[in-house]
Amino acid sequence: MTHQIAIPDIASLPEAARQLIALMGDYTVFAFHGEMGAGKTTFIRTLAEQLGVNPEEANSPSFSIINEYRSETTAELIYHFDLYRLEDVEEALEIGVEDYFDSGALCLLEWPERIEPLLPDDTVVVKLSVNPDDNSRILTVTMPD
Repeated sequence: MTHQIAIPDIASLPEAARQLIALMGDYTVFAFHGEMGAGKTTFIRTLAEQLGVNPEEANSPSFSIINEYRSETTAELIYHFDLYRLEDVEEALEIGVEDYFDSGALCLLEWPERIEPLLPDDTVVVKLSVNPDDNSRILTVTMPD
């Protein structure tokens, strides 16, 4: 099943994040697709904040590949991956991505196409698209069958 969430402007990000949270159910791996500059990191940061992560801790893992956050409201672990700099699937295996996926913790992945063969069958695909006419965004969420 596919859902669309409109993000008309940056002020709408918290509400869009809450709408995605309402769809999450028991799924734990979310693959965020979108062009460079589409706002994946900004959306994931807002999503983490809506899940109870301290805003000062929710930043991009661009230099570390994986950031670990903990929700202050639920104590749940959240992993934020930025896989852009990975050279290949072997490098992902070396950092233990499969262990993270199997942990039951929420895993939010930017640039998941870099490790496509490793993604679990129940990965939720989230595509962030930019409308060039007004710079708004559309989040298309495809739930696994």
